[in-house]
Amino acid sequence: MSGMQAHANMQDSTAKAADSLTFEAQRARVNQLLDSRSKRFGEYATSLEKKTGVFGLFKTKKDMQKSNDILRELVINDNNIFLETRKLLDLKDAQSERYQKLASEYDQQVSAYMKTINKLQNENDKLRGEISELQDVDQGSDNKLFFAIVLILILIGVIVYLYLKNKPKKLTV
Repeated sequence: MSGMQAHANMQDSTAKAADSLTFEAQRARVNQLLDSRSKRFGEYATSLEKKTGVFGLFKTKKDMQKSNDILRELVINDNNIFLETRKLLDLKDAQSERYQKLASEYDQQVSAYMKTINKLQNENDKLRGEISELQDVDQGSDNKLFFAIVLILILIGVIVYLYLKNKPKKLTV
């Protein structure tokens, strides 16, 4: 693995860890708000049943105001839950987009590698063809050289024969 790929993988794993921590922290916030809502809703239900009026038969204005205050807090809490849940979904969407981007980048890299491999294979095939042609030419020139040597030897033999045949004979006296 090249240095750049190792660095990119390290950055990616660091980003994943940071995203995971952020996501988990956001999820904890949403869960905390949901727990708070459940507790407040229980308080609201209790306050609706509470009657502190004459002989405990009637609700007082104070009882109703307390129920309304709890209900207002529930609505505010619900709004916070919606906001925090939206943030949580945005984090998840960002994470999904990042993974799609990484997948696209890896796909492009793989495609580029495949094109390079195909190009190299074609070049290799071309070079093998040229080697084969050169070997055939080399084989043909070896044959021509052999025939040329044989022809030269035959000519030398003929010349020597003719020389010896027409050589003036020395007379001895």
